[in-house]
Amino acid sequence: MPTREATQREQHMRRMEHMPHLYFEAKPEIRAWAEPWQAELRATLRALEHVELDDTCFIARSARLFAEPHRLIKVGPRAAIAADAFLHGPIELDADVSINPFAVLDGGRKGITIGAGTRIASHACVYAFDHGLALDQAIRSQPVSSLGVRIGQDVWIGANASITDGVTLGDHAVVGAGAVVTRDVEPFAIVAGVPARPIGDRRRR
Repeated sequence: MPTREATQREQHMRRMEHMPHLYFEAKPEIRAWAEPWQAELRATLRALEHVELDDTCFIARSARLFAEPHRLIKVGPRAAIAADAFLHGPIELDADVSINPFAVLDGGRKGITIGAGTRIASHACVYAFDHGLALDQAIRSQPVSSLGVRIGQDVWIGANASITDGVTLGDHAVVGAGAVVTRDVEPFAIVAGVPARPIGDRRRR
């Protein structure tokens, strides 16, 4: 039977995996066991996948990182990947990026880059590839194209939003919950809707 302390620690791990900010804000007595736990997890991922993981980043056990030799996933200082997120490289996360539970990021061939301090909310999707639509063959047989997605720094992507291939989000932009972004977004712009359109500017709020 697990001890009460072990059970409580396991619950605290789950809590941090769904809310990674708790890891970075943890008291010294919690960091004493949480840091070795994370170090072991990073070591396991480094042995299995083509990843570059900063020693200060946080990754949930249930996060899925798949990085073949030509699909590097790079995770910067203090970046966090929460529970049940799915990442398929090539992807580069700068410092302090937060990927929340159940987010999906697929880098296609050209990749996804995300600037420092950006927040990607739960169930948001970023796809750096697309399928053809020609009528001479089934959807499943269509060729796949990839232009890449570039997301600036200090961007907030709301829950259930989708970012499509080829899009660039400027620094400090905000994407509303449930939006589908099919065109570039200017720095500081606030966009919402399907397809997403500008509805404001952070500098004038």
